[in-house]
Amino acid sequence: MRKFALFLTLSLCLFQVTQAGNVRVRVQDGTGRSLTDAVVFLESAQARRQVRPLAALEMAQQKKQFVPEVLVVPVGSEVRFPNHDTVRHHVYSFSPAKKFELKLYTGTPANPVLFDRPGVVVLGCNIHDQMVGWILVVDTPYYAQTLAATGKAQIDDVPAGSYHLRTWHTRLPVGAPALEQALIVPATGTAEVTVRMQGLQP
Repeated sequence: MRKFALFLTLSLCLFQVTQAGNVRVRVQDGTGRSLTDAVVFLESAQARRQVRPLAALEMAQQKKQFVPEVLVVPVGSEVRFPNHDTVRHHVYSFSPAKKFELKLYTGTPANPVLFDRPGVVVLGCNIHDQMVGWILVVDTPYYAQTLAATGKAQIDDVPAGSYHLRTWHTRLPVGAPALEQALIVPATGTAEVTVRMQGLQP
């Protein structure tokens, strides 16, 4: 009887752990047009406990541009900044989430940069003013970017429960927080939501 009770308890725990749904988000601007490269992410106390740093992340410089233009990283991750150009770059950020400076260099600096606080990190180059990039540091493992063709993003295998859905785009005013709304993720199936971002810069 005791063994059966233990088996039942373990089975119920396993059932609860494996309950997970998907989240599909469509992001639009104020006029209803689809937005590409918007970042959507789900925050909760449980999500913060699940977040883990990722390895081998890079924000490169190529043809005097940051590649990718937007990089999403979980908090605690390290990022390398390889320079693939034949000219030197001087990468920096004055953002509250991460202030750092990589002085004039070619190739790849020996030490990666640790991003240990959530938030938006705006990147620039002291030599090439047209170079702008963004690193969004998130305190959750559940995030995605919208596709160019549809303005949609999907996050799969999200544990069922209550979350704050946050949506961010590079066209938000500098310093503006990501949009936020409550979202319930079902135990099975897909939660679908449309986010319309007002007040974006051109």
